[in-house]
Amino acid sequence: MFSPSNFSHDDIRNEFPRLSDLGAGPLGEDADMYGDTLDEAIQEGVNCHDLQFNLQTIEELHKLLSFTDEDIDRITRTWALNSIDPTADVEEPPNWGRYPTYRAFWEAVLRAFENDPEVQEHRSA
Repeated sequence: MFSPSNFSHDDIRNEFPRLSDLGAGPLGEDADMYGDTLDEAIQEGVNCHDLQFNLQTIEELHKLLSFTDEDIDRITRTWALNSIDPTADVEEPPNWGRYPTYRAFWEAVLRAFENDPEVQEHRSA
């Protein structure tokens, strides 16, 4: 069982493979290629993948958000999940946006995935 208190980089990647995949794409080093703002990059993370990926991502996000803020911070800061810092006040691109905490960031990612029309349709079927 995954315990956030004694995780390794590999444990995190194994436990959150879809979130790690986002970090290699829309939430990675070149996130600005996926949108003019951080919110647009988040939304592009939803649009880049199929329904199965998005449903698995939602499951992983629920698991991640069940941890304490301290654990979420530690897990996110390992750079195993994303290679940008969503809490940083970056200069380029202008008006990029930021989140006050890692929890707030991952909650926004979860909302984007849960509000995807294909996910909504699947859940109501």
